[in-house]
Amino acid sequence: MEEDERAVEFKGLFEDPAFICEDSLFSDYSTPIARFQDDITWLRPQEICPSPALFPDNTNDGHAKQGLLGDCWFLCACTILLKYQHLMNKVVPPAQPQWGERGYRGSFLFRLWQHGCWTEVTVDDRLPCLNGKLCFSRCQSPTAFWVALLEKAYAKLQGSYERLWAGQVSEALVDLTGGLAERWSLGDCGTEEDQGRGSSDSDWVRRRRLDLDLLHAVREGCSVSCSVHSAPGGASELGQFHALSVMEWVDVRTVERGGVRLIRIRNPWGRRCWEGAWRESGEGWNSLDPACTLNLLGRAQEAEFWVDETEFLLQFDDVTVGYPINEEGHLQSIYSGKLLTHSHQTSDRWVKGHSAGGCRNNSSFGSNPQFWLRVFERGEVLVSLLQHRRYSRNTGHHYTQSPEEGSSTTQHQHYQAIALHMWKVEKKCLNLSGTLNSPPCASTHCHAYEREVVLHTHLDPGCHLLIPSTFLQGGEGSFLLRVFSSSPTSLSAVKTPGPSLPLVTEGEWETNYLRGAWVTGSSAGGSRNFLSHWQNPRFPVTMGDNIAGSTGVNVRVTLHQNCPDTDLQAIGFHLYKTPEGQEQAESTVPREEEPVASCIPHCYTQAVSLACCLPPGAYVIVPSTYQPDSPGQFTLTVARKIHR
Repeated sequence: MEEDERAVEFKGLFEDPAFICEDSLFSDYSTPIARFQDDITWLRPQEICPSPALFPDNTNDGHAKQGLLGDCWFLCACTILLKYQHLMNKVVPPAQPQWGERGYRGSFLFRLWQHGCWTEVTVDDRLPCLNGKLCFSRCQSPTAFWVALLEKAYAKLQGSYERLWAGQVSEALVDLTGGLAERWSLGDCGTEEDQGRGSSDSDWVRRRRLDLDLLHAVREGCSVSCSVHSAPGGASELGQFHALSVMEWVDVRTVERGGVRLIRIRNPWGRRCWEGAWRESGEGWNSLDPACTLNLLGRAQEAEFWVDETEFLLQFDDVTVGYPINEEGHLQSIYSGKLLTHSHQTSDRWVKGHSAGGCRNNSSFGSNPQFWLRVFERGEVLVSLLQHRRYSRNTGHHYTQSPEEGSSTTQHQHYQAIALHMWKVEKKCLNLSGTLNSPPCASTHCHAYEREVVLHTHLDPGCHLLIPSTFLQGGEGSFLLRVFSSSPTSLSAVKTPGPSLPLVTEGEWETNYLRGAWVTGSSAGGSRNFLSHWQNPRFPVTMGDNIAGSTGVNVRVTLHQNCPDTDLQAIGFHLYKTPEGQEQAESTVPREEEPVASCIPHCYTQAVSLACCLPPGAYVIVPSTYQPDSPGQFTLTVARKIHR
């Protein structure tokens, strides 16, 4: 098709202004795909094949096949969507107009879980190609495009395709399901000396060994993947850092009346690459009844192979297990098989000099954010601590060399070592120092450089104190705390005073009253947990350097919601420093900017207030409700001290 004819055919189709094709590939040109930057073209599916569709008729043809992009970890997580239609429908809303259908506009909508909520991501269907063919991920069927389009939506959420190079299957599983995933070791759990290091609250990661028998109750619903950190003996082609999907495992009898456990694995490269005893023509099959051999080999689709459990434990380094999620959205425990029908979540931040107390080795540990977990009936409880990924403001990744696919070498640059500790207390009025000097009743033991750590326990009725922490004192960041339980529970923040900043109450004050509203669909963006947070009203304020001395300005900010007590919403606000040189009227702040002061957590009250001392300069106040699209009217009061 000539270029001018193509322009006429695609005139009016959606072109995403927020994720421009040519700008969407790279963050810092540090990965191996950078060498193809001048050769990649962008084509719509109808330019790639004559009859494109989102999904193929045969489910097996819908499996992901990896291209040039090192995102095997993401593709392994996609496997669970093909297995369960209710999970696929959550991520890929059904009944979207496709190519050749009425209503098709060149765009597709996806939902991805981020920071505690489902986020809608719309992309156009222009896809990166080399020589007229998809160069990144695709389906086994060349006419199906759900994988390539979902990959583009995930890249948009992360900022670029390049940011999908190297990652953890557990992160992608959580982002695609909104559930939980844990990583288990297949290798040696370490020496006694290493184990001792874990008890001293270091950042060394100690993981449980995999026991497939533990997963018996959830084997049909859970997601399992495995990874190699270096080339295993049976797969010299794999190289370093590669993730693969575990499709199933079966226990069979040999002709000698012995038993063997066989595991079927899928390689996202789209081809078999195993030279072990259970390869298609391997000698292992001679030990089974021919009918059993024929049945098992018939289950292995293209790109799949069998290994026995001994090979599996020897050749692979770790596995990731994703929790099953039923159609009602409830998690199923991988430990007991019980449904965890009760859940809560809340968010907070570690702020240097205020609430970033570090690990238990520090005397400031008690200044970390604290939460009450109340258990009403004995039951199984999972507590998850998820920290938000920290990208560099300018470049994204900071690789010192081109990373291997699936590598964890960049993990420490984006995540802090985090942990969770829990104490059983008799009542909410407690002696904090005395409690923290006693051993916790449950913890994640070690601070880990992971996006998410999970604490699993069984609790009796009563009140428990939860403290999430970073290993290093002063380590700043935002996090989400989630609780899943088989019995009723409640979760709330321990109310603490605001930042211990100097404030002079005497003297003369200047007070301004600002009125505003949160409007559904336009200015009710919700808290910082949501990408829509920046839609909230923003109020510029200036702290002059001639007010109340040159060291700082004493200010008191109060947010009052104008509604009866019966209609209260959870409210709070943040103060941001406006970049120097920016016109005050613009009142914009870079989205990755951290607040200089906050009145959080969001509270169900008529008014929330914060008193602090701010350096002279321009600021923006962003009031918000906790949940997006929660309408309401409010008054913001800003009082500044003008005379001593």
